[in-house]
Amino acid sequence: MSSLAQTLNRHISKAWLAAGFFFLYLPIIALIVFSFNDSMSANVWRGFTLKWYVALASDREILAGLWLSLKVAFLTACGSVVLGTFAALALVKYRRFGGRTLFSGMVNAPLVMPEVVVGLSLLLMLVSVQRALGFPERGMMTIWLGHMLLGMAYATVVVQARLLDLNPQLEEAAMDLGARPLQVFFLVTLPMIAQALMSAWLLTFTLSLDDVVLSAFLSGPGSTTMPLVIFSRARLGLNPSVNAVATVIVVVVAVGVVVASYLIARAERRRQQEMAQAGR
Repeated sequence: MSSLAQTLNRHISKAWLAAGFFFLYLPIIALIVFSFNDSMSANVWRGFTLKWYVALASDREILAGLWLSLKVAFLTACGSVVLGTFAALALVKYRRFGGRTLFSGMVNAPLVMPEVVVGLSLLLMLVSVQRALGFPERGMMTIWLGHMLLGMAYATVVVQARLLDLNPQLEEAAMDLGARPLQVFFLVTLPMIAQALMSAWLLTFTLSLDDVVLSAFLSGPGSTTMPLVIFSRARLGLNPSVNAVATVIVVVVAVGVVVASYLIARAERRRQQEMAQAGR
């Protein structure tokens, strides 16, 4: 009787898991399917077509927004990982320094504050700086600064969690063998947290590419990101070409995630093999 109950519980768990994945991914599947719909209506299927992808190639507004979003997301991911790594090292390696509690709170504040509040405060600050110094103009740079503020908080959490799991004896052994602190960081610490850095980069890239609220506050004339273009069109009725660009992004992101996961898994297997050989 107990084996029957265990089997039943296992099937129920699998059913709930499948239902959860179905609920999460059904909208994405529907979006991809309707990107090939020959109808202007989003809920009427009239046949298969590729004309929306052809129209996308000549849609300058959405292509310009996509290119701007990709540039901002790339710069945001790189800057967030660098600053987040420095912040995580300060919080983990130096547990006692003046203002540590305030520093930790300021780093984590964007995680719990509404984006509307963050965007409005950044807008007021940047307007004041512009009036005083004459720059920066609202555009790509201001969007990047806002996205990096949010991305740094997420990157700090990811990198900090990895640093807390590291064995400090490895770094101590390297210093005992004559390595300087900078050499220890680049030769020992950095390779061990490389997977966390890659995860933080992908996370912050996705957050920046998807952001609407901060971009709406910090964008200026001629600097409209792709989410803002889609959002403005959604209020007037979506053009099916939006489904096409969303499908392209889903495919690119999916391929990127698969490739990154494969590289991370291969690096982890190689590290485990090296550690096993060193222990022999």
